[in-house]
Formats: sequence, structure tokens, C-alpha cells
Amino acid sequence: MQIRDLPYPDPGIPDARSGPRFLLWLGRNQLGGQLKAVAWGLLHHLGIAGLPVGAGLAVQAVVDRSGARLAWAGGLIALCGAAIAVGDTMLHRTAVTNWITAAARVQQLLARKTAELGSALTRRVAAGEVVAVSTGDVEKVGWFVEALSRFLAAALAIVVICVGLTLYLPELGWIVAAGVPVLALAVLPLLPRATQRADIQREKAGKATELASDTVAGLRVLRGIGGEELFLGRYRTASQEVRKAAVRSARMWSLISAVQVLLPGVLLITVVWYGAHLALDGRIGVGGLVTVYSAVTLLLFPLGQFEEIAMAYSFSRPSAKRAARVLSLERTSYDDERGLLDDARPTGDLYDPATGLLAPAGLLTAVVCGDPDAAGLLAERLGGHAAEEEKSPSVLLGGVALDDLPLDAARASVLVQDKDPVLLSGTLTELLDVPASGAVDAGKALDAAQCDDVLDALAQASVDGSGDPMSSRITERGRSLSGGQRQRLALARSLVTDPEVLVLDEPTSAVDSHTEARIAQGVKELRAGRTTVVFASSPLLLDAADRVVFVHEGAVAAVGGHRELVRTDARYRAVVTRETEAEGEQLSVQDELTPASARAREEIEESA
Repeated sequence: MQIRDLPYPDPGIPDARSGPRFLLWLGRNQLGGQLKAVAWGLLHHLGIAGLPVGAGLAVQAVVDRSGARLAWAGGLIALCGAAIAVGDTMLHRTAVTNWITAAARVQQLLARKTAELGSALTRRVAAGEVVAVSTGDVEKVGWFVEALSRFLAAALAIVVICVGLTLYLPELGWIVAAGVPVLALAVLPLLPRATQRADIQREKAGKATELASDTVAGLRVLRGIGGEELFLGRYRTASQEVRKAAVRSARMWSLISAVQVLLPGVLLITVVWYGAHLALDGRIGVGGLVTVYSAVTLLLFPLGQFEEIAMAYSFSRPSAKRAARVLSLERTSYDDERGLLDDARPTGDLYDPATGLLAPAGLLTAVVCGDPDAAGLLAERLGGHAAEEEKSPSVLLGGVALDDLPLDAARASVLVQDKDPVLLSGTLTELLDVPASGAVDAGKALDAAQCDDVLDALAQASVDGSGDPMSSRITERGRSLSGGQRQRLALARSLVTDPEVLVLDEPTSAVDSHTEARIAQGVKELRAGRTTVVFASSPLLLDAADRVVFVHEGAVAAVGGHRELVRTDARYRAVVTRETEAEGEQLSVQDELTPASARAREEIEESA
């Protein structure tokens, strides 16, 4: 399999019973590429091993003053150099091909599993874990597949070199043959602890990635409930845990590296000391000593592959375990039942069992809360954005719990515009280019949101001089606009979306009363036949609503028209008119004593 042949026509059926089994399955499916890499790697290492032989023969030829043998030694060194160049080049090419093709196979398997499970995937596995598997974990798995062939080539080369040295010069060869296995196996007692620390590091890094990914996906919810600082604290703690785990893991790997430098040095000193005594005694020649010394020195290179394969396995094993976990998921009948809701979005009344709030289908319902923070939380809750720790029952839309809906279906059915909506940079056309039903065009939405002055300001600020407000750019977060202008553009964006249920949290808090009255009427006309919930305390908005719900201390306290509630409910009147409790009681007594007071208060409300 070559890179140009990707993607695979069929990535196969993976063995996802465990991480090691999955790695073994990957290696078995790339057996041809692995054998090619082993062959090229063996050529490369044997070329390196031949250099000491050539160097030893050359030194001995000089000592013996033999020009012919010196020429043969030079030819052997040249041949070894060619083998090293060709072997190293082709090994790198083949090994990297194995890495990329293995990673591509895993990505294809993940993509196929994602398509198979659909929306059920994120209900079974955290979205952050899916992101971690499909990015960093794929690279770690590919790294092990690539390192495996180079390790096998190095191991074979070491065996050949040790056997060759033993046959070539038994006096020193047996020391090398006995010492090299000790060098290769010396780090084995340290590997379990190093692997454990690497697993802890990867686990903590994965959790931090999940936390970041899932929080970014729910950033809108965090802003609605003021949870940004809470998230920053949690992520800061998680990142510090990752840093500490990485330092502990690095200490262990540095110890392994130190051992792999120390022990070969001891072996090299031993060989030189003993070989020098043998040479002085005349038992071996100078060329033989140079050969063995050079061979031991160059053995450090293939021995380095033992450390790399240990690191690759320790880092890839948890990655393969996570990938196997995702790939082992199967779609259940429960997922199929929930999947039926993807295309059948519910319609009907919006009802919150926790507070008793009911927003009848097709009507404009205004909600009044004495606590602005409670209003914001309730608005988020109506959109299905309740915090995970909240134990209240789910909000119902047409009798269907929003928690039982797939995430995209819930967001398409109920749209919540919070108090501080964000405008992204770009043109006004791009701002209003949002997923929508298509029933409301941009012009109608801008008219209903009373954006005439905003359009004039954008037309005057157009860079190209065309005077087209739709092509004028809006700066980041709409900083070039006033608060009221930003609020109205955000309202127009929400109206364009035309969801089944639109929840607006104080959509006119930054505009003047005359504009507010026109916005109230425009929204009511444009959203006719659609369910709209407005959290507000302004009499102008409340008077335009079909019904008003007063929520007090977390429960519905009164329902009716705005003027009716002003007359009959002192607590509602206190919130809307900002009067004190004593003033409310006094007005209530006057209402009871003066029959005409009700009509007078109606006239006051109308004039307001």
C-alpha cells in the first residue's frame, strides 16, 4: 500500500477487544510494508556493522604493509557506505509510509464508525475524547507501527553482529555477545513504571482535552450562566496536573536514557581494557582490536531503537485503547429509537416542569422574574442548556423532553438569545447567513428589529464606497456599534433563524422606549404562529405579549395579561413599576376605596 493509493477501499474490520490487540491487528494488516522496512533496515544496520570490519582490515593492512589488503578494505568500506545510504533512505521512506497508511486506516475506521453511530456517538463517548482519538491518538498509533519495523531490523542486526564478532575474534566476541543482551534488557525493570507514568500523563491530557473541547462546544451555555471563570479554574487545574504528570514521566524516561548511555560506556571500557591487554600479549592483532572497538561503538545506534520502541509502545497503548473503545461501540435499538427524532422535530407547547412555566404554541409569552440571574438561568434551561449538576426534570416541547432529543435537533427547535449576544466579525450578509427555515428573509428580520439606523451607519462606513450596508464589515464583537445597535442586529439574526421556539432574554434592554415599542410590535407580527418567549420587565414589551407569566422564587406565581397583573398582583407590580412594598400596599388600599382608580391606572399604563 502506497500513500498515493489512500484512502483504503476497505479499511477492514478491526480487532477492538483491547489496545494491544488493535495494534497487533494494524501490524498484521501492513505485513508487506513491515517486511520491506525490516529488509531495508537490516541492510542499513549491516552496512554500519561492516564499517568496523573494513576499518580493522585497513589498520591491519597498514601494520602489515600490504597494499592489496588495504585496497580490499577500502572497497569494503565503500560498499558499506553505499549500503548505509541506500538502506537508510529506503528505510525512512518505507517506515514513514507505514506510519501514514496506519494513521489513515485508523482515521477511516473512526469516520466509518462515526457515520454508523451518528448522533448516538456523542451520547456514548464524550466529544472531547472523540477529538483526542482522531487527532493526537492517531499519530501515536502510527508512530508505533512505524517504529516496530525499525526495531525488528535493529534487533536482527544486533544478533548478526554479536554472532559475527564471536566467530571473527572469540577472545573479545564473547564479551560483546554476553554484554549486549544485558544492555538491551537492563531497562526492562524500569519500563513498567515509565509506562504507568506515561499512561497517567496521557489520561490527564485526554481529560484536559475533553474538558476544553466540551466547554468550547458549550461556551454559549457558560456565558449564559456566568461560568467562564469556573471553567478557567477547572482547566487551569487540569493543565497543571498534566504538567506535573509530564515532568514525572520525563524523569523516568531520562533515567532510562541515562542507563542506556552508562551501560554501553561500561561495556566499551571493558572491551578496550581487555582488548589492550590481549594485544600487548600478542593474542590478537591491532586490526582485530580496532574492529571490535568500532563495532561496540556503532552498536549504540541499533540499541537506541530499544528505547524508542519502548516509548512508542507506552504512548501508543493508551491511544490504541481509546481508539479500540470507540471502534467497539455498536448501535443499539435504544439509539435507533432516539435517532427517529432527528428528522421529526417536536412541535407544540413549551413546558418547564420545574417552575410550571407554560408557553402555548404560536403565542408570544412574556416572562417576568424578580431576579435577573434567575431569569437568565431559566432562559438557558428552556433551551435545554441546563447545567449537568442540575437535577430538575427536562423541559418539554410538545410533550417530548429536550434532553431526549439529539443535540442538533434540540438546538434547531429551541433557540435562546442571551442578554449579551456576540457578533462575529464579517459583513452583515455573513452575520445573517445562519441555518434557518428560509421563511424569514434578512430584510423582514431587520425591519422587525428596527435596524434602519444601523443600516444607515453601516452604509456610511462602507469601505468600498458602494453604500451597501449588507457588504459593510462589522468589527469583532461589534465594537464599532453601540450597545443598542448590537442588540438589534443580534435580534435580527435570531429572527432570520425562525426556530420553532425563540427565547429572548431582555432583547431591548439597550434601546429607547419608542424603538422598544416598535420592536415589540414587529417581533409579534413576524413571529405570528410561532412560539416566542420573552424575558423582560419593560411594560412596553409586556403589554404586547399575548400572555404574561410571573415567576417568583423559582415557581410560577401568576399568569394573565400585563394590565390585569399590574392591578391584581402587588409583587408583579413591584417588579414592573419598581415601586417599594409600602407604595404597593398604599396603592392597593386606594384601589379598594376608589372605584374609578382602576380606570385611572389603565389610562396611566396606556400613556406609559
